[in-house]
Amino acid sequence: MSYDLFIGDKGFSSWSLRGWLLFEKFDIPFREHMIGLYSGTMQQDLAPLAPARFVPTARTPEGWVIGESIALAETLAERHPEAGIWPADPEARVFARWLVAEMHAGFTALRSACSMQLFHQYQGFVVSDAVQTDLDRLETMLGHAFAHFSGAGPWLFGAYSAADAFYAPVAARIAGYDLPVSERLTAYVAAHLNDTAFKAWRAEGIKLSYDPMPYALDLPKTDWPVAP
Repeated sequence: MSYDLFIGDKGFSSWSLRGWLLFEKFDIPFREHMIGLYSGTMQQDLAPLAPARFVPTARTPEGWVIGESIALAETLAERHPEAGIWPADPEARVFARWLVAEMHAGFTALRSACSMQLFHQYQGFVVSDAVQTDLDRLETMLGHAFAHFSGAGPWLFGAYSAADAFYAPVAARIAGYDLPVSERLTAYVAAHLNDTAFKAWRAEGIKLSYDPMPYALDLPKTDWPVAP
């Protein structure tokens, strides 16, 4: 039996991307349902899933509704221990949960100033002090994972984990706004841009056209970056 996953527009919905990756990357069967995030029907579409009010929202094969991405990650990890959603090592697992919790609650300046969009790269984006503070925090937190847990692989804890799913939209923001980050973080962004699941999500997202384009900035644009 499979889950039902309710998500928003793939070109813009960062939280939907996180939820989708939790299923796609860990081979958990699901049916995808699109919510009218920009068409004005979101609350109507989610009404049968009350009290859920945001995407992603999931429904288990039993019909139980799961709102909020952290709850979704923990529920899937509990129900599918073989999937490896969290690192096996206890210390790594503690830090992975810390990273996910901080992503869920923090980095508000970065998330507000650089809304996720997967269509192009903005040129000349001016990084404010608040955004730079968030980027510095990213370097500290992800740098700790790279130094202590990642090993030689591209992901934060060796194998792909929930932490990587939660930071995939951050990688998209860094790519989409050409944000200045370290060489190690640049490599991490490239790993996401080259990931088969991420590429499939983006390919679907950019099929849609918008008028006006959500979150548009009055800045020069170039093509979406191709990771080395």
